[in-house]
Amino acid sequence: MLEQERSGEVIDLCRTLIKNKSYSGEEDKVAQVLRGYMEKAHFDDVQTDKYGNIIGHIKGRKKGPKVLFDGHMDTVPVEDETKWQYPPFAAEIHGDKIYGRGASDMKGAAAAMVAAAGFFAEDSDRDFAGDIYFAGVVHEECFEGVAAREISRIVKPDYVVIGEASNLNLKIGQRGRAEIVLESFGKACHSANPEKGINAVYKICRAIEMLKKVKPRHHAVLGDGILELTDIKSAPYPGASVVPEYCRATYDRRLLTGENKESVMEPLKNALTEIMREDKDAQYKISYAVGQEKCYTGNCIIGERFFPGWLYKEDDEFIENIIAELNAAGFSPEITQYNFCTNGSHYAGEAGIKTIGMGPSKENIAHTVDEYIEIDQLIKVTECYNAIMKALLK
Repeated sequence: MLEQERSGEVIDLCRTLIKNKSYSGEEDKVAQVLRGYMEKAHFDDVQTDKYGNIIGHIKGRKKGPKVLFDGHMDTVPVEDETKWQYPPFAAEIHGDKIYGRGASDMKGAAAAMVAAAGFFAEDSDRDFAGDIYFAGVVHEECFEGVAAREISRIVKPDYVVIGEASNLNLKIGQRGRAEIVLESFGKACHSANPEKGINAVYKICRAIEMLKKVKPRHHAVLGDGILELTDIKSAPYPGASVVPEYCRATYDRRLLTGENKESVMEPLKNALTEIMREDKDAQYKISYAVGQEKCYTGNCIIGERFFPGWLYKEDDEFIENIIAELNAAGFSPEITQYNFCTNGSHYAGEAGIKTIGMGPSKENIAHTVDEYIEIDQLIKVTECYNAIMKALLK
């Protein structure tokens, strides 16, 4: 069990992180808190990359693998503070819970990760084989895995631990996601004489019906791939007395392992080509959405919204080693998969780095009013991270 002084240290760090508001692109204060903690804990070096990710490093006395703990610093916004029972940036303790935005997603995990790394180094006198890294990551809520690419380039990890909420269970995969944009191009005219134009909305409606027939495949573990229409907007808007010349629809595509940009897009393009072959007035474009956000460093982060799925097997050696150490520490985690997208889309999905997820709190508490983390889970996950380091740094 984690001793009382250390438990208090983890709780205090978690509360300090919550008190520092860190919406995406505004993570600088949290990064400063983490830097100060890592320097006080005698990390060998701490650096900040061009996006504002903060990366701490503890070097073992012997050569071995690099283990990276990934904890994103940004949170989704608080839309209406008056709906909260407790102030979202006060980190108040009520009963056995710490309340506040980011408590569950994922400042609790970030505090536990960076503290566990420092405790492990102190207890072992750095007599372990390998290197421990902690990364406080920016812009995860906007771009799962995009900022992580820079961390991966700098660290070149052999293993990654994602700290997203898992209720102390071990996550070995997730579906990925893509945001797909369908555009329809028509010809504007006065709506009193619609025959003189081409209504882009009518054309996109036909395309939407055709794309409904494209059925993503099924995966025995991850479930169904999904293609779901999420919004639609025409132009000009509002279109008083004007036949719309343009219409844009957005799809959420949930991805399975083995799917890539080309394999996902090909059946959609084929369906649209079939329509355009039959209807010479139909004109479409389909592509992946591209996002751009400004970082607190002043740099821009740009990414195509395609975040791959990933999955490891329960009997993979590194999974079995982790489970053995967790069991030895008194934990009995279930082995499951995340229901949402994480930075693992880059580490495992793009880069092929061995990745697992484990975090405190329940998955459905993230992004909610009165978000909280149970103190018991916060302390226990710190112990779990210690067990994971033992498993991977032998």
